[in-house]
Amino acid sequence: MFLKVILMVFAAAGASTVSAQIADPDAGRDVFMSYCVQCHGFDAKGVGPMAELLVVETPDLTGLAKRNEGVFPTADVATKIDGRTLVLAHGGDMPLFGPFFDVGGNVAIRLPSGQSIIMSQTLADLIGYLETLQAR
Repeated sequence: MFLKVILMVFAAAGASTVSAQIADPDAGRDVFMSYCVQCHGFDAKGVGPMAELLVVETPDLTGLAKRNEGVFPTADVATKIDGRTLVLAHGGDMPLFGPFFDVGGNVAIRLPSGQSIIMSQTLADLIGYLETLQAR
């Protein structure tokens, strides 16, 4: 029984969200309102004032976890924002303000797989905020 409880604790720790680890979702909201709202909209549903001018459809960020079998895709989101994964609509890392996400010191975020991903504190805060927006 004791071993079962220990294993459940470790399993829960491995599945913890970015916001539960080290992020400040309130700071992430400020980042979102400053850098993301023009394309993704105030409600993050992809209908910001600039969205209609884009060549590709702006995704609804409130459904990221739902589209990933209920698990927030932390690594996928982080690498798309910071440019490690090419997003043509972003021109690589986020256009014009990509370097902004390189400030704030680096943090290691543990993924549900048990692996870690390194990202800036600013990016961790933004992802922590995006996690709070996920549709249930």
